[in-house]
Amino acid sequence: MLIFVVLLSACTFQTKHRGYVFPPDLDAVVADIKTTKQLTNEIGSPQVKTIYGDEVWIYYGADENYRGPLPLKYDNQTVLLAWVDGARVREIQVLHDDDLPDVMISEDETEIPAAIELNAIQELFNNIGRFSPAGLGQ
Repeated sequence: MLIFVVLLSACTFQTKHRGYVFPPDLDAVVADIKTTKQLTNEIGSPQVKTIYGDEVWIYYGADENYRGPLPLKYDNQTVLLAWVDGARVREIQVLHDDDLPDVMISEDETEIPAAIELNAIQELFNNIGRFSPAGLGQ
């Protein structure tokens, strides 16, 4: 019985929304948008604006699903891309789950060029003299 209670408590079911919360009728809402003012009133400020090439405003929203010991899963992913020319919106494209490519995240770490790798003993001796005693105000 105790094992069942422990296993049941480890199986949390939780969904967190990340990014924008788009209206359910997003395609209909963006169909009438012609200016950046309308876009910011309806959707909000973009998360990202491109700095090279065409100016594109990017909005992203997704649900993170936690299911106990199972891997984290994302669904209801939506990306809104708006090509902007001054105060005018030239084109809007809405991408949903099926339109987005599956990207595999590598578990490896990216090496930092010229990084110094220290073990625990080296870290300990490296920090000697770097910190002042408490209360000296330095």
